Formats: sequence, structure tokens, C-alpha cells
Amino acid sequence: MLSVLSEKLKKLAAACPFSLYVVGGAVRDFYAGLKSKNRDIDICAPVSAEEFVEIAEKSGFCVDATYKNTGAVKLGADGQDYEFTCFRTDEYVRGGHVPQNIKYTSDINLDARRRDFKCNAVYFDIKSGAIADPLGGMNDIKRGILSTVAPADKVFGEDGLRLMRLARFAAQTGFTPDLECVSGAKKNAALIRDIKAERIWSELWQILNADGKYGVKGGQYAGVKLLCDIGVTAIILPELEACRGVKQREDFHNYDVLEHSLRAVLYADPAVRLAALLHDTGKAEVYKKTGRFVGHETVGAETAEGVLTRLKAPKKLAAETVKLIGLHMYDLRCDARESKARRFIVDNLPYFEKLLLLKQADFSACKDDMRIAPFVEKYNGIYAKMKEEGVPLTVGGLDIKGSDLAGFVPACEIGITLKKLLNECVIGSVPNNRQKLLEAAKRLRFIK
Repeated sequence: MLSVLSEKLKKLAAACPFSLYVVGGAVRDFYAGLKSKNRDIDICAPVSAEEFVEIAEKSGFCVDATYKNTGAVKLGADGQDYEFTCFRTDEYVRGGHVPQNIKYTSDINLDARRRDFKCNAVYFDIKSGAIADPLGGMNDIKRGILSTVAPADKVFGEDGLRLMRLARFAAQTGFTPDLECVSGAKKNAALIRDIKAERIWSELWQILNADGKYGVKGGQYAGVKLLCDIGVTAIILPELEACRGVKQREDFHNYDVLEHSLRAVLYADPAVRLAALLHDTGKAEVYKKTGRFVGHETVGAETAEGVLTRLKAPKKLAAETVKLIGLHMYDLRCDARESKARRFIVDNLPYFEKLLLLKQADFSACKDDMRIAPFVEKYNGIYAKMKEEGVPLTVGGLDIKGSDLAGFVPACEIGITLKKLLNECVIGSVPNNRQKLLEAAKRLRFIK
């Protein structure tokens, strides 16, 4: 463990007249063989924040913030960020999320008991190089297990956010929650209602990208699946939970709509996993009304917009996700004419590459089929052909400018005219040549 710690931190520990410990994720990850770049390191000691800060500053650390209520200090040195906490015990009101009473202590056992999972309650003494393991967390790390530091009902009952953290840790590390952990989470699932939307969104986003943390294959699927299994999805994403048990045609699908959506997340590129998770949320509502799935992409886009507004997702990401969901059923049978496909590509160029990724994930999730999706193969081919031909993909790529039309077209119509000329170039009716474009404009009566 000493080999991965900075010399600065080792010198700080040497300067302390008390034991300074690394605790939490950094210790867990080292002994589990999980490697991640640029992570914060949690440190702790049985002293006050004021006493620690004085030593840290003398040792060359920059103190960014001190939180007197919790005994926490944010600090950094040589590009590495740390968070220090005093040994303490926390008392919660059920579901309160924030401790109602904090008491400082010198007892490492009590400090360990305030944490969430045993694998996060292993302490490394920087000065002596010894491990302190009050709760048997090293055994959980070796076995790849998530178990709680106290009875699971108590741990999850104190803080509903731990429900999301359970799914995130399982997703990122590949650790498996034990039966008591899962049972306690299920029993307290309703407490997720007490957590702010921003915190839920932050955890959900990390879960959707969990495999990127340590390279645990399929971690994103394991995380969202666990959220469903413990009942959290039913509360934070009831629109997705409504898809549970909604059957689909067996000749096209192996799974109900919910499991299909989760598997779309499994197979999706990180850039479109949010869209993959929500892409079929319109199916339950549409099927209930009509007994069919026709038009579910339109309803799904509207549903997703409501979901992402409620979760306070970043506006740009939300808008893109809604657009992708609305487009994901286009040319399902791949029978659109090439001219129509070309226009579709240009009309949706900002979303085109991500739509291909979503289409592929949707296709693979139907029957766990890893072949190239027919839509992806067709549209990649058409797009490559367009680029080879030098087809302009935007109005800016035309060999004609609005000023060339200024003498013939009212200013309010120039944009529309250029768009029509772009369309003619895209389908191959007119070459992208200034003179030919002017002639086409007159011939098609774009210009009087």
C-alpha cells in the first residue's frame, strides 16, 4: 500500500504525533487489485480537524475547506486531493440522510461502525504500514463481497442514499452484495424518496458508466439490475418499472421490455446508455391503450423528457437523449429508399452517430445478438458513400452562399432556399457547383 501513496502524504504521517490512516475506497481498491486514476484519497485520525490542519499546512498541504460540523477537511498537495475526517460516531433519525448528532471519538471501532460497508472500513496506518480491520472488511475484499458494517436494516434505514451507493459499488467493483445486504436494502427502498434528485442523478450516472471505473465488464448492467431487484427503480424510475412483465414478440425478443432495456444498457456504448435505459419506456403505456407498440418511440420521448426533468439531468444531455429515443424506430425494416435515407442522415446529422450506437444496442438486446445491426450496416454504407462523393452535409458545405441569392430571394426566404438546394445535392439531383446551384434554383422556381 505504501508504494501507491505520495511521498508528501508519507511525510505528513511522519510529522503527526498520532496514527494517520488511509481508509475507504483507496484501501479497498489496492487490496482488491482495482486500479483507477485520479481518485480522491480518504484519510482519518483520532484528532480534531484543527489539530490536523495545523500539521498539514506546515507539511506543505493546501487546505481548501474545513467543515467544523463533521470534522472534515478537504486538502491537496502535488495534484492529489484528499479528504480528512476525525474519528467519530454518527446518529441518524431514520431516513434523515444527514447525521443528527455527531460525537468525536478516539475509538477506531466506533469510527468503522459509522461507515456503510465493511470493505470500506479497512484502515491502513501510513506510518507503521499496518492494517487495522475492526469489522473483518479484508475478508470481504478478498471474497468480493458487500456486507454492511451493522445490521443492514439499520445501515440503509439511516441514509437512503446508501441504496444507490450499494448499486454503484457493486457495479464498479464487481463485488456481490450478501443476502442480508440485499434484504435490508429492499426493506428500506422507500427511503430513496428522501434523497434529492441531484444526488440520485449523480449516482445513477456513475452506475451507467460503472464499467469505466475499474474495467469491470458488464458493471453497468449489474448496477441497474440491482436497483430494479431492491425496488429502487420502482420509485425513482416508475416509467421503467412499468415495463416489467410487458411481453414482446418471441420471434424478435427473448425478454420482456424491462429486461430488454437493461440489456440495451449492457450492450450500449457509454455515450448512449441513458438513451438505452429509457428508449422503450413508452411501450407500457402504448400497449396498455392499444395492445400494440406502434408509436411507442414518440410516447417514450415524451416520457423520457419528464423523467430527466424530474431527475434534474443536464439539459443538453436530456435534450439529446429525448431526440435519440424519438428517432430510434426509424426505418426499422430497412426498406427506406436511399434518397430518403440520405435526407434523414443530413436532417439528423448532430445525432446520427449516436443513433447508430443506440440502434446497435437495441438490436443486440433483443436476442443477445452481437452481429452488426442491419440499420447500422445500411446507414454506415450510405454515409460512407456520401462522404466519398463529397456530398455537402450542411448548408455551410454548399458551393453557394446566402449572399449569392440576395438579389433574387427575400432575406426571410434565403435560409429555406439554401436548405432546399442542400436537399437536391444530397439526393444527387444537382452537383455541388455554384453555377449549377444557381441554375437549379431558377429552374425549380426557388428564385423568381
